[in-house]
Amino acid sequence: MTMSTENGVGGLPVHIHGFALMHVAMRRDARRVVKAAPNVTRANAGPVASWFDQLRDVIEWHHRTEDDVLFPELRRRVADFAEKEKALAHDHTELDQSMLEVSKALHGDVSTAPAAAEKFENILLEHLKVEEPIVFPVFVEDLTRQQYLDIENQVMRSAGPAMRAFLFPWLFDGVDKRTAAAAAAVSIPPPVRLIGNTVLTWRYERVIAPVVNLGKR
Repeated sequence: MTMSTENGVGGLPVHIHGFALMHVAMRRDARRVVKAAPNVTRANAGPVASWFDQLRDVIEWHHRTEDDVLFPELRRRVADFAEKEKALAHDHTELDQSMLEVSKALHGDVSTAPAAAEKFENILLEHLKVEEPIVFPVFVEDLTRQQYLDIENQVMRSAGPAMRAFLFPWLFDGVDKRTAAAAAAVSIPPPVRLIGNTVLTWRYERVIAPVVNLGKR
């Protein structure tokens, strides 16, 4: 069983796909901003900066829930997690700082955006390289499916309406329909899935289109 999202979530149990797809989405958008950054000008920076600010909000929320909900729950439920946790580079300061630098570049001196974006991607990939081989086995081997989902539900309840409006379509951007449907069935209530597949997705696609188009130049 793979313990990385480097090549997607196919090798992981479906019940942890919600968490894993967040990492897939982070990888995707780190690459997306790297590709777009060289083509950002003062004239077209506004939509890119707005999108990246939303991305940054989601990633920072993800970090807070790891530090405030996920890791404390794992320490409580899994006897040896505190020892395993010592190897985790879950001090997110460096990663958060790298995102701040991208935001500053997109809102200010856009000539610095390519270097800032590259730095962000490199730090993110290294962070995931350390974290995933530690937490995924704990999710799968040390928790039952229901125990894991109980923790995930605590995490999701901490996301406010504005966060969820971006989070759900962002999570499934570019994911094949079967994988997305299976993950959503586990983690997202049916009424939310319906609006996520329609109104929220349409809104999200308008937000992301300028970034995708710049990355194609």
